Amino acid sequence: MPAAMISQASTEDVDPRDRIGFWEDYNRRALVGLSCTSYSERGLLARQANYRLGDVRLADISGNAHAIERTPQVAKSTPKDSVFASLLLKGEAVFLHEDGCLAATAGDLVVYDTRRPYLFGFSSSMRQFLVDIPRGLFVERCMAGGIPAPMLFGRGTAREGGLVATLRSVLENPGAEARGGVLDLIGMLATGRSGGRPAPAAYQTLLIVATDYIDRHLHDARLTQGEVAQVVGVSVRHLGRIFHSAGTTPSRHILERRLQRAHADLTAPDAARTTIADVAYRWGFSSQAHFARHFRARFGGTPSDVRASVGVSDG
Repeated sequence: MPAAMISQASTEDVDPRDRIGFWEDYNRRALVGLSCTSYSERGLLARQANYRLGDVRLADISGNAHAIERTPQVAKSTPKDSVFASLLLKGEAVFLHEDGCLAATAGDLVVYDTRRPYLFGFSSSMRQFLVDIPRGLFVERCMAGGIPAPMLFGRGTAREGGLVATLRSVLENPGAEARGGVLDLIGMLATGRSGGRPAPAAYQTLLIVATDYIDRHLHDARLTQGEVAQVVGVSVRHLGRIFHSAGTTPSRHILERRLQRAHADLTAPDAARTTIADVAYRWGFSSQAHFARHFRARFGGTPSDVRASVGVSDG
């Protein structure tokens, strides 16, 4: 079941002279009190949709170049006791706070406390997912003590990049059950950077991280269980227990996903444009013979048989 939408708004049908006031008023009611500045001759063009993930909120925000600021005065007049996790999907941004400046680009995650002043400036067209976590819940589930200062994630390590990419995958299709996974992923990032001990993540969340990483690296013939375990942050043995809970093993899952992708390519409308060898190597098989053997065991016919069944000839 998809996450429930709470509200949505757009400035496109608002008189350009009134867009800033409209946007500030909507955000004050739906998200957080802030002031806004537009740098476009067309004025502020922005959209926002807000969703409920239990006691966590998700906002999908897009717009042209602009800046939003939560000044000390605004923070005092419109209090908000949350931690925001902003995942930038498009564009570049700077995040100014009392202790410095963070430069973010598409794929980066900025985590910060709404009780403290900040300015978020976007230099071009942008889109972000913003996760609104009540601060008490963040302290309980993600990071004891809260965020000491704004934190930027995405480019630190391969594990960090993998966790941010998985978070994006979850937020792009958020179900009503996504709350736990989102909190676990943000907690794994925050505690990993601070050196603290994260709350134990559910097997389901760890499985999501592992399978998402596998799907994005199926083309790499060197992909191993050890690499996946390192990204998830567990031992190879523990990774095996995680996959056992889903009735499989890491190796079997990798092989199954590769075979599924290969089968899809061989039966696609444009299958005649590629060879069986190309498909085999594209999905990480070390040789065409190795691919053919596993393909036949899985689908009951050779790759050539499957291509012929959809009218593609190898000759």
